[in-house]
Amino acid sequence: MSVVAVKVLATVNAPYGTALSAEQLASKISDPASVDLFDPSAFCFFSEVYEGLQYSFLDEMCVDPMIACELARKFSALAGYPLPLARAA
Repeated sequence: MSVVAVKVLATVNAPYGTALSAEQLASKISDPASVDLFDPSAFCFFSEVYEGLQYSFLDEMCVDPMIACELARKFSALAGYPLPLARAA
């Protein structure tokens, strides 16, 4: 597992006592259903992981950044405050 994945997963899994794999998290942050389900792991990725690390993870896991940014915008609207990727193009 890469250093990027280890850092991201430590941030996302620790607060919820989960054990998501990098692939599972990548699926959640690119699935529009995550917003509808108020998925805490996806929200944690968008709200707690440093922005530069988010982009590195997206690249490493081959997640379309446009899809992830759209999900971040939707989570941002639900949360009522801006999230880093929600401001991206």
